[in-house]
Amino acid sequence: MKPSIFTLTGNLLWEKTLSFDRWSAGHAQRAAHESFQVGGKGINVAKMLTRLRTPATALCFPGGATGTECVAWLRGKKIPFRAFPSSASTRIGVVIRGRRHETTFLGRDTPPDAAALRACARFLAAQPRHSALAICGSFPGWDSPAAAPLRAALDCWLARGGFLAADTYGPPLAWLVQRPLGLVKINRTEFDTLFPARQRRRSVSSRLQQACRRWPVAAWIITDGPGPVWLAEKESPAPVRLIPPAVHEISATGSGDVLLACVLQALFYHRATLAGAVTMALPYAAANAANPGVAEFALNKLPKLRS
Repeated sequence: MKPSIFTLTGNLLWEKTLSFDRWSAGHAQRAAHESFQVGGKGINVAKMLTRLRTPATALCFPGGATGTECVAWLRGKKIPFRAFPSSASTRIGVVIRGRRHETTFLGRDTPPDAAALRACARFLAAQPRHSALAICGSFPGWDSPAAAPLRAALDCWLARGGFLAADTYGPPLAWLVQRPLGLVKINRTEFDTLFPARQRRRSVSSRLQQACRRWPVAAWIITDGPGPVWLAEKESPAPVRLIPPAVHEISATGSGDVLLACVLQALFYHRATLAGAVTMALPYAAANAANPGVAEFALNKLPKLRS
């Protein structure tokens, strides 16, 4: 039986992109194009899964007028979601995109309030056994007393046999790796934070072997931008190194989220091995980096893997 897939975004983003043919600091600028999108890693993962026609539901905490716009956008894009309204307004972000570079400006993080977190915990408790959940992105207030019901719900999720994946950092990552997760997918910088500074010069391969021995996580995927992707499994901790396709990068934003979405689809809907799932996912992540936007590239024009 194929599991239901859920993504959890703890830090939703109202995001406007302004594109300029040229611009310089200190002057009024007029954009050539503008667009609106909802950001947040879990939203991106659910968006990509939806494009792959894989059932997925994005869980999020919208608030205020910006949150209302985010909900309308999700409905318009036909991305299945479950909102747990929060009293704090959803944070804002502005992307300034030029011909060669883009810069993202983010507003203050807004932790979900206690009522929203309790509602999310109740929702998770009501889901079928053996469902899959991915915790994605930053999660303000993770260590707070208000988030205790959510943390308890995640422990129950695992105890009931649910699959739990993490693509996060900071306090959530430190808490989650202590649990028997099915998968941790993080970038090299986030992986480094799990080790003391004196150990970070050691190779990713050797530290992956150490991670497999130290923590109860079943599988790891470590990305490094356009560089090699490393993966390892607890039952067979010899790390595997895969090379992504070479592309002309336009915007790397969301490429890791696209990778996670494709890995989840391959694991649960194609019954692929971890190495097979990452191999299937890499061309999609590279195609995302070679195009503007997130999960908006042509699915029939994927770059080829390097041998």
